Amino acid sequence: MKNQTAQQGLLGRWYQLNNLRYLKLIKRIKKNEGFSSTPYKDQLGFVTIGYGHLILSNEKHLTEKKQTKTKLEKLFIQDFKKAVKDYKKHLKKNTSTKKEEELLIEMVFQIGISGVLKFKNLLGNMRKKNKHLVCFEMMNSLWYNQTPNRVKELIKIFIKDEQRRK
Repeated sequence: MKNQTAQQGLLGRWYQLNNLRYLKLIKRIKKNEGFSSTPYKDQLGFVTIGYGHLILSNEKHLTEKKQTKTKLEKLFIQDFKKAVKDYKKHLKKNTSTKKEEELLIEMVFQIGISGVLKFKNLLGNMRKKNKHLVCFEMMNSLWYNQTPNRVKELIKIFIKDEQRRK
């Protein structure tokens, strides 16, 4: 119970600072990543812990014992903040809607900024407001082959408003 209260306090302060702007996205990323307090290999064989935190060479201590949820929540927040920072630095100019922003932040969280920057056609189509070609580029990728259910769900979210208008 004490751990849960500490987690809520830590997350609560961060959420307040960001005016709850990313609360829905954070919940979705956590759901998509899943959680493990012990290290595991992701679909590409990289050692990971918590909510999809890639264990770096200078973080071997994370593999030595089971980690607390509070510590792994802190790692998640750091990873999420980095994804947002990378998005703002490299990709913000490509977006004009919240859905576009959230899609790119989640992509950066999952595959890193260098991976997202390789999606030149996707980014170009996003600038041109061609949602269907953005979705095509998402499906026509190695990313889709590695995590098809996640990408399909992101596509549904991305085009949801447009489907309602028809």
